[in-house]
Amino acid sequence: MSETGRRVSVEDLATFITRALEAAGLGSEDACKVGKLMALADTIGGDAHGVFRLPQYVSRLKAGGYNSKANIAVVNERAATAVLDGDNAMGHLVMSRAAEIAIKKARTTGIAWVGARHSNHAGPASIYARMPLEYNMIGVYVAVGSANHLPPWGGTEMLLSTNPIAIAVPAFERPPIVLDMATTVAAYGKVKTHAQRGEPMPEGWMIDREGKPLTDASRSNEGFLLPIGGPKGYGLSLMFGILAGTLNGAAFGRDVVDFNADDTTETNTGHFIVALNIDAFCDVGEFKKSIDSVWEEMKSSPLLPGYEEIRLPGERSHRVELDRRSNGIPIHAALDVALAKVASELGVEPL
Repeated sequence: MSETGRRVSVEDLATFITRALEAAGLGSEDACKVGKLMALADTIGGDAHGVFRLPQYVSRLKAGGYNSKANIAVVNERAATAVLDGDNAMGHLVMSRAAEIAIKKARTTGIAWVGARHSNHAGPASIYARMPLEYNMIGVYVAVGSANHLPPWGGTEMLLSTNPIAIAVPAFERPPIVLDMATTVAAYGKVKTHAQRGEPMPEGWMIDREGKPLTDASRSNEGFLLPIGGPKGYGLSLMFGILAGTLNGAAFGRDVVDFNADDTTETNTGHFIVALNIDAFCDVGEFKKSIDSVWEEMKSSPLLPGYEEIRLPGERSHRVELDRRSNGIPIHAALDVALAKVASELGVEPL
């Protein structure tokens, strides 16, 4: 096996994740659902939020940090809104349920907003924003990150998280436009993957508590992430935290539990998803064709020196998905070792 690793099929990866989660105590149906969503994360290029997270998820399951028999329930509901209590289930189960509810409501109401509390880390934001696409809807997803790595602008206490947002818009012949971004320059998952691989971080991702650049990922606990756009990123993280956390009765600020360091405490992670039915605003076909035109307009812009092309949000992810569905998902050598250890500890067939 080379240093960069090997490739495995999407199906084999999902099957491996499923049997590992089952062996760790999750019910078979839930394990299968989470396994498919985690494999999808890797398929679309969310390498820091797919199978990379399996050792951590397994550790929390075995330690009782997740409720493996959770009763996910609607606790507040109106025609176009709902709030889910995840009962400390794995976040993938909570947010896939939230997306289903939002899509069903938006068919009638035109737009639906579903929030969640007592949830957990759910993988990359875009997999939930994408769910409404097949129903001719636009999807919007926001979450409170699963650990605080960002201080308020000008401060040093880490009271905020990466608090990501994803927005997915369908097109006619082109791939959907999918924005998936943290409110920090880099998501913390990328820091973790750099640490596992022994790779330095680019300057500009993190600074230490003296304001100096921090590029050694293994020392990430000595500093904090930088927000996008300076105080603007801080403002977005704050507002997203209020909407996904405080509004839902979920953790925010000092109440956020660092699930990277704590396998047993309930995180009470908050999220929300919005499904927007295009048909409630305009003709679906015409709208999708207009998005194709947006693609063409953006692509036709003259290039600055040093740039080879203009890419739209989600374009790289689409290319990655096509490649990985055909050629398999790359598993880095360091990750392969970690997954083999999980399989051995659980007594399941390795990947």
